[in-house]
Amino acid sequence: LSVAPVEDPVVMSKIRENLREKHARHISDLRAYYDSEIQSLKQQLEASYKNVDLSFECFQNWVYLYVPNRCEQLDAALNEASARIKALENKNNLLEKQVAEWRERFHTLSNTSKVLQERIEEMRTTHKDKDNTISRLQSRLKELEEAFEKAYKLSDNKNTRLEEENKMFQNLLGEYESLGKEHERVKDTLNTTENKLLDANTQISDLKRTVLKLEAQLKQVEHENTLKLRH
Repeated sequence: LSVAPVEDPVVMSKIRENLREKHARHISDLRAYYDSEIQSLKQQLEASYKNVDLSFECFQNWVYLYVPNRCEQLDAALNEASARIKALENKNNLLEKQVAEWRERFHTLSNTSKVLQERIEEMRTTHKDKDNTISRLQSRLKELEEAFEKAYKLSDNKNTRLEEENKMFQNLLGEYESLGKEHERVKDTLNTTENKLLDANTQISDLKRTVLKLEAQLKQVEHENTLKLRH
């Protein structure tokens, strides 16, 4: 996502300064144009006054009626253009703020996604260790079962030893069941974390599309602003 130029405050300051300079030049050009047009009207008026024998009273009436109306129209057009430029600048600033907010949310979700990914890796490692422990306990349990059967076949008089082995066997069974429950809980936690990671990735994709859309709107506003300034 290429947003470096928008983040650079120096670039934004230069853009605003250029806009102000263009606005000032535009107003200066408009004033020069209006002054030139007024001067041209005066020259035309003087030429027509020389060519046609008009009374001084008619000349004053024509100047007082036509020139002020034309000036008012030109001033109104200038005010409207200035207001439009101001509105475009405000819209441009608003879009810049929205882009900054969405970019901040995007970075936050990216960091959250990284943290969740690290937790998933840790839980997978723990899950693998639990599986290895369960495998060792199963092997040990099998060995104890074989030893128990062997001892039972050898003698019925070794009740004490058999009770101890049975007690050990029951303890191992309890530990095995506890580890099995822990294993299931770790699986559930891992699935939940993976679902959260998928949701975070979906939100990141939505934010990317939103940022791209906002940048497109920003470019469109800048283009409209440029066209308006040229006009």
